[in-house]
Amino acid sequence: MQLLAARIAPILESDDMLLVLGGNCTVALAVMAGLRRLEAGTPGLLYLDRQYDLNTPHSTTDGALDWMGMAHALALPGVVDELADAFGARPLAEAFQVCWLGVQDESATAWERDQAARLKIRCKSSADFVSDPIASVETLLDALPAGPLAVHFDVDVLDFTDCPLAENTDGRNSGPTLDTATEALIRAAGDARFRALSVGEVNPTRSAGDPEVLPRFCDALARVLASPAHSE
Repeated sequence: MQLLAARIAPILESDDMLLVLGGNCTVALAVMAGLRRLEAGTPGLLYLDRQYDLNTPHSTTDGALDWMGMAHALALPGVVDELADAFGARPLAEAFQVCWLGVQDESATAWERDQAARLKIRCKSSADFVSDPIASVETLLDALPAGPLAVHFDVDVLDFTDCPLAENTDGRNSGPTLDTATEALIRAAGDARFRALSVGEVNPTRSAGDPEVLPRFCDALARVLASPAHSE
């Protein structure tokens, strides 16, 4: 991730939009580190995910780092120093710099729910996302800082039945469709602050039975990145 943060810095400095295809969701930390190095104001992160990713090695027996990334970005109690300190001074981000979209509380650990309440994080649920994607995104964008904006898109936020691409296959018949998520992402990428989109947890083997899914997904990303800057 330190290598990724170093490599993306020149792209961000050139004012180009950045697309990062992960890997697991810790790629969002490298993007935030790159935005912090710009010194162009306090960066913000819109985090589309079915989980909060606020776990630590002490909060779960599942050793997967992909749902611990934001805990390390925020330097929560119990994080691993090597990751929390990987990008310089901790925390990499404060809670006010991040908004979550698409979370399903029932898929979170008790620790994550407690931390979300303690930090008073700004969040729109999966149900909110499905019922009104544009209003959900706009509400969260309005809450983020004025500095450069990153958007992270964990594909497990999607309805796995509609778009079987996520490494985590638990999201069947729940969450937004790819079309709904694309609508929301286009709005976010149209924000004048937008600089980077990171994508995590894509597993193309999941779509072996539906060969049209991956081309649909690539087309969606292309449409998001083609969004003109939003003007108020």
